[in-house]
Amino acid sequence: MNSNTKNTQIKTIFHYLQNHIATASMVSTATGIHQKNITRYKRDLEQRGLLYEVERKLCKLTGFKAWYITTNKKLFISKSNSNE
Repeated sequence: MNSNTKNTQIKTIFHYLQNHIATASMVSTATGIHQKNITRYKRDLEQRGLLYEVERKLCKLTGFKAWYITTNKKLFISKSNSNE
């Protein structure tokens, strides 16, 4: 995969997660980006402080436990506060 494809995919994931809290599988279905790529980019975005793990629960798509993630700090903060 070339760097343009990688950058485009990261931007797509980032923008999708600005308005959604979803698992990697859910993001994959919504964007068409392979789940393995999303998992790789998730780590990159986390290390840059741009992605937040909101809560770990059953994925609505797969039925397996997974992290729900977002890149929208407001969604992260409001969801985190509602869990307290």
